[in-house]
Amino acid sequence: MNQVTSALHIPDTQSERDERHLVIQRVGVKDVRYPLQVQVGKAAQPTVGLWTLDVALPAEKKGTHMSRFVAWLDALKAPLDAKSLRELHGQMLTKLEAVEGRIEVRFSFFIRKRAPVSGIESMLDYQGALISETRAGRTSVWAEVAVPVKSLCPCSKEISDYGAHNQRSLVTIRAELPDAELGWLELVRFAEESASSEIWPLLKRSDEKWITEKAYENPKFVEDLVRDVALRLNAEPRIGRYTVDVENFESIHNHSAYARIERN
Repeated sequence: MNQVTSALHIPDTQSERDERHLVIQRVGVKDVRYPLQVQVGKAAQPTVGLWTLDVALPAEKKGTHMSRFVAWLDALKAPLDAKSLRELHGQMLTKLEAVEGRIEVRFSFFIRKRAPVSGIESMLDYQGALISETRAGRTSVWAEVAVPVKSLCPCSKEISDYGAHNQRSLVTIRAELPDAELGWLELVRFAEESASSEIWPLLKRSDEKWITEKAYENPKFVEDLVRDVALRLNAEPRIGRYTVDVENFESIHNHSAYARIERN
């Protein structure tokens, strides 16, 4: 028997029937690193995605075709955003012969920022994620971004003769995008504009003075920061459900202050 004929007779074990009668809600591949382009504003940025891809497996089916996940991944060519992910999710389900499934990809992206006084430019990195899930015939798409900012303690300012303790904070927004497209630049600004001050990678002395004084005049508890971000999200009709997490890496404690608001 020649090689071609032999290949045609290789059994498809995954498609065999399973008699244990148990549905598997999620089965697939996890932590797959693969090149990716993400749409940031009007530009496509090359990055590396960390992917988790899975589908639901019916009770009567023995297994899924794991190689098809990577084949779907390798076929991605255009820059990825929330709108295109919704369409691509349907293609993955078709390829895997599934009706329910989930896609999650995590990556870094960059925004070019101009310092507030000197105008010097530099690139700040952010951590982003896109998640798409289809359950019971409904597909939901989420965008997540972690934004580093600066916060200054109102209590410290109030009780001190001079100065106030301040720290770097991390605002993580996870927002459902039901219909319209909402870009990374907008999500980042929801966090930065709510903080005592945003941050920059490259600053001159005049910039440092401006940031220090701005934060001093704009103190925020972790509770203030998470509420102010949530108010901005509440005012945005393109956002459905969301969670906002804020962590202050305290400068006078060996622990963090933390707060979360959810809209379900």
